[in-house]
Amino acid sequence: MTADLSRVPCTVITGFLGVGKTTLIRNILENAGGRRLAIIVNEFGDVGIDGDILKGCGVEACPEENVVELANGCICCTVADDFVPAIDQILSRSPRVDHILIETSGLALPKPLVQAFQWPSVKNRVTVDGVVAVVDGPALAQGRVAADMDALAAQRAADDSLDHDDPVEEVFEDQVACADLVILSKSDLLDEAAAARAKAVVDEHVARAVKIVPAAHGKIDPAVLLGLGLAVEDDIENRRTHHDGELDHEHDDFDTFVLDLPAVADPADLAARVAKAAEQENVLRAKGFVEVAGKPMRLLVQAVGQRVNHYYDRAWTAGDDRRSRLVVIGLKGLNRPAIEKILLG
Repeated sequence: MTADLSRVPCTVITGFLGVGKTTLIRNILENAGGRRLAIIVNEFGDVGIDGDILKGCGVEACPEENVVELANGCICCTVADDFVPAIDQILSRSPRVDHILIETSGLALPKPLVQAFQWPSVKNRVTVDGVVAVVDGPALAQGRVAADMDALAAQRAADDSLDHDDPVEEVFEDQVACADLVILSKSDLLDEAAAARAKAVVDEHVARAVKIVPAAHGKIDPAVLLGLGLAVEDDIENRRTHHDGELDHEHDDFDTFVLDLPAVADPADLAARVAKAAEQENVLRAKGFVEVAGKPMRLLVQAVGQRVNHYYDRAWTAGDDRRSRLVVIGLKGLNRPAIEKILLG
C-alpha cells in the first residue's frame, strides 16, 4: 500500500514496563536523519518520568515542545479525551513535523488506539505508519512475557480509568497480534538457544508474516522502524485480539503516591533504602528524579521490586523544578508512613 504523503505518519510503539521502549525512542531521536519528530508519551501517575527522559535528550530533531505527555490514563481507554487533543497540538506546530512516535503505556492495547485513526477528525491528517511491539527477550526465553509480573500489576493499579483487567499474557498476545514489527529487546543477554526460544513464543501469537528484529540497548537503525507506509488503520479489523467486542471489566486495587525527598548525599544509599522499602513494605515500583547534593547532574532512579537502577541522565537546567520526587506504587493498603520513614532515612 502506498503511503499518503498528505498525512503525517505515526508509529505506535507498545510493550510492557521495563522492556526498553523509551530507550528505543531515544535512539530514534538521536539518529533521526533530518526528520522533524514529535512524541506522544502515555505515562501513569503525577510525575511524567518517561516524558522528562525524552525531553532531556536535547536532540534538535525533537524539541521539548514536540513531546506531549498523556498522564490521565491508559491511552487505549481514554482515546477521545487525550489522543485527539494531543494530535491537534502536534499538528499545530511550525515547522510541520515529519513523523509522530506514540509510546503507549505498558498495558495499553494497540487496537483501540489504531481504530481511532479512522475517526473523521483524525483520518485525513494522520496515518499509522506501523505498529511496533517491543518484547523482553530474556523473559520470553525463560517462559514469561515480562521480567516482573508484579510490576505490571502495579502499573495497572496506577490508572483508575483502565477498562481492561485481563491476564498480562493476553495483553501480550494482543500487542503482538497487532504488530507489524517485533523488537526482541536485550538481545545481548541471549545466546543462540535462548533467542530461538524467545522468537518461538512470538511466532505462536502472530498470524501474519511479521519480522522479529533483535536489539540491544535500543540501538536500531530508524530506517527499520520508520517509513513503513502501511496505513495500519485500514487493516486493523483483520487483526484479531482477545478484546474484540468486549466491554467493561473489573479493576484491580492498588495504591500509589508521590514522595518529595530532600537532596541526597549518596545515591547508593538511596537505592538501598528503595530496595528495603520494596522488601519490607511490598513496594512494587518506584521511579523519579533526585537531586544529589553538590552535583550538577540529575539522578534518574527506577526500581522494580528490590531491583534498583540509578544513573545521571543529564544536567539540571534553569527551567527544571530542581527537587527530588519518587512515584511509589504497591498493593492496596500500602503503609505510606512506614515507606516514607524508610525512604527519608
